[in-house]
Amino acid sequence: MTTSTPLPHDLLWLIDAPGFARANTLPAWASADWLAQAPLVVRRDGASAGRIPVGLRGTTRAQRHAAWLPATQVARVATPRMIARQARWRDHPRRAALPALAALARVAPLLDAAQANWGVTGSVGFTLAIGIDVLHAGSDLDLLVTAATPLSAELARALAALLDDAQARIDIQVATPFGAFALREQVRTGHRVLLKTATGPVMSHDPWQPLP
Repeated sequence: MTTSTPLPHDLLWLIDAPGFARANTLPAWASADWLAQAPLVVRRDGASAGRIPVGLRGTTRAQRHAAWLPATQVARVATPRMIARQARWRDHPRRAALPALAALARVAPLLDAAQANWGVTGSVGFTLAIGIDVLHAGSDLDLLVTAATPLSAELARALAALLDDAQARIDIQVATPFGAFALREQVRTGHRVLLKTATGPVMSHDPWQPLP
């Protein structure tokens, strides 16, 4: 059982999948057998003592369900950065046929060269973490860049250039100490972004400053 506090986008495996399934009203696709192999995704929500806000994922985009997980149910955690460091896309049998994986193979060296603190989320991260392929030709590549301080101009330019990938849609979320925002939105607006926080989305001109 992990003792650290999971962060949004972390993947959590259950200690007792049948027990969790019995304790919650879940959709039919979220069976105990599925939950025994598929991790839950930490989501942003208000604080709850001893419970973690999570999202359940199935094999299709329509299969999503929000729930709360007792912290004592966490067997192990995989962070987006851990998934990136494992680089399992290199051995994926469909890496050449799936634009999202081909894009990841291209951008990973660029992100490392830019010294970004980055990880893989979304359906690509889920697939790489569990070894069950839920990807299709139209799957996006979702990346998370964690930055305790504002991005340098050089890193911001390098990340923005990735958004124009011709073969796959790449979405980059930047996590600050106060929330997370979509880089694509910041590039479009110049500064103002919708900052996702544990208490809900708020507009921010500087996502590295405390909210009023």
